[in-house]
Amino acid sequence: MQIGNIKVRVTAITVAVFLFFIALIAVYVFISGDVRALLWALPAAVMLLLIPMALNYMSQKQYASLVPVYEVEAKNARIREINLNRLGEPVRIKGVVERVYFQFLNRPQYLVADRTGEISVKMFTSPTEDIHEGDLVEVLGTVVKRYILAGDAVINCVSIRKVKKNQQS
Repeated sequence: MQIGNIKVRVTAITVAVFLFFIALIAVYVFISGDVRALLWALPAAVMLLLIPMALNYMSQKQYASLVPVYEVEAKNARIREINLNRLGEPVRIKGVVERVYFQFLNRPQYLVADRTGEISVKMFTSPTEDIHEGDLVEVLGTVVKRYILAGDAVINCVSIRKVKKNQQS
């Protein structure tokens, strides 16, 4: 689904939960004969779809508004240069996606590598385009700690997009 220039995505888990509750409602109405339950049950089930869609739209819109800022402020970096001394700094890296995690939750994490090392890239909404293992990507984001008080440096991603092989520098 597209609203303006923002592609709203619903996860398979969200759809599965919605269908599960629709099935439960149907079984309840069939067994009890209480058709009036549909007055509250169907709108409640629809909200199981609408709320995640609204949250995805809002986060997509917020991230889209941050991309121009990061385009200007982010400094090009090699992965080996990213460490805890650069916390809070906007960075731009280019590399190859080695692994993709949690894409089914609309909270994907990527393991991106260049010739100098690899780093975890976390995104808290779905990216504008589908990213898979082996894709050459450009990442814009902020250096943060993996965990709040401890951990190694990771990138909190604002934008991840595919680049062509001849664009890599």
